[in-house]
Amino acid sequence: FGSRDIMIYVSESCLNCCVYTISPDQDQLTGTEGKSVTMKCNYQTTRSGVYLYWYKHYSDLQAPQFILWKGAKSLSNSEHIPDKRYKSRTTDTSTELIIRELTLADTALYYCAVDTQ
Repeated sequence: FGSRDIMIYVSESCLNCCVYTISPDQDQLTGTEGKSVTMKCNYQTTRSGVYLYWYKHYSDLQAPQFILWKGAKSLSNSEHIPDKRYKSRTTDTSTELIIRELTLADTALYYCAVDTQ
């Protein structure tokens, strides 16, 4: 099998008005089937505890699908990542979603979202 390019779109969402900004580092990424890709969103908030979420959205005919959440700042030790093909890194100002072993099914719009505590 030859390698195929996979197009990934990244967008943002705010779940709580206490977040001042959240935005993707890049609007589009391209990955190669079987490889890994990393997407990043930057955020700013004055809150001490932050939950960062990632969702995948295939089309307007379906609701976005939950991928994972990971805590940051005072909540950095908590996470829920059901599919181990996904990984997340968080800092006080950013969140990354790493997808390993890309497939064509990973072609989608991805949302990063923040909820503060």
